[in-house]
Amino acid sequence: MAGMRTARRILAGGAVLAAAGWALRDLPAELGVRPLASGPERATRIRHSPQFRDGTFVNSMPEGAALMTAPPVGLLGELAKDRSQRHPAGPVPLRIPPADPPPADGVRAVWYGHASTLVEIEGRRVLFDPVWSRRPSPSQFVGPKRHHPVPVELQELPEVDAIAISHDHYDHLDRTTVLRLTRTQKAPFLVPLGIGAHLERWGVPAFRIIELDWNEEAEVAGLRFVATAARHFSGRSFTRNDTLWGSWVVIGAARRVFYAGDSGYFAGYRGIGSAHGPFDLTLMPIGAYSPSWPDIHMDPEQAVQAHLDLGGGVLLPVHWATFTLALHPWGEPVDRLWREAKARDVRIAVPRPGEAVDVSAVPAVEGWWEMLS
Repeated sequence: MAGMRTARRILAGGAVLAAAGWALRDLPAELGVRPLASGPERATRIRHSPQFRDGTFVNSMPEGAALMTAPPVGLLGELAKDRSQRHPAGPVPLRIPPADPPPADGVRAVWYGHASTLVEIEGRRVLFDPVWSRRPSPSQFVGPKRHHPVPVELQELPEVDAIAISHDHYDHLDRTTVLRLTRTQKAPFLVPLGIGAHLERWGVPAFRIIELDWNEEAEVAGLRFVATAARHFSGRSFTRNDTLWGSWVVIGAARRVFYAGDSGYFAGYRGIGSAHGPFDLTLMPIGAYSPSWPDIHMDPEQAVQAHLDLGGGVLLPVHWATFTLALHPWGEPVDRLWREAKARDVRIAVPRPGEAVDVSAVPAVEGWWEMLS
């Protein structure tokens, strides 16, 4: 009997080790690479960037401001408390995205959840920060889980003309999604400076990578893409700020769209609006805010102010509903956004995941999330 118990323990231990090995097999690739070590051309561009100082990328910060570059002590413990408030009370309603061609001279957006959004502008399609994995994490065995499925599988996406990434955090740059989009799509990836090193490590062909510093631009499929500033940080491991973060301006013949990525509120939005606006649509993050990190994520009221600074027409909120990344209740961001928008006469659209929003015919806000809060 003792021998059988010992054998069972050995087998169980082996199974645990095998499972751990399986979970960690892709970890080195998930962490990406150090851009400065990825080639002399990229290293030279990084070192000459106005945003690169003393070995890392930095924000243009007001005196006295400080960025959070690591989770506050005790955050994981706090996230484990009162979990029901930070989850929807029932299934999040999904919609099937439209299959018809994009409007030839308009702007339409399909929000898939969190920050992942497809923007159709003047007949072209731009996919922002696609994350289709179950968890935004280097391992699918740990980290926050999705509160709702993606409304459409990656292989069912229409052909896109460009894929734009804002920064390299796991909830915005997902290796598994990148690998699949590399196989199923032909579009180039537009990324802030340094992130091209991650993509090359993951097998994205160099000719499909367009890597830009702030205020640099590129033309893709007849659209002009301008990499613009954000107030955030980067890093996929314990090394921080070795890749740049940013926002994106997309300019067509007559239409303009702004995607904020992740950012705290800063005065630079007025400059972006003056240089590149006004915008038919802004995609603004409204969730995962906290007094512990006021400089790197906006709260809903600041998102409205940034939208106004930019000269935005319609505000579509992103970065909420899909993953629990902060301590506030699940539905609080959009409740606060709706109140602030009404108080300041700002047009907003709050679609269900998968629901299309045509900027020329924005539906009234329905409050679909209220029964889940």
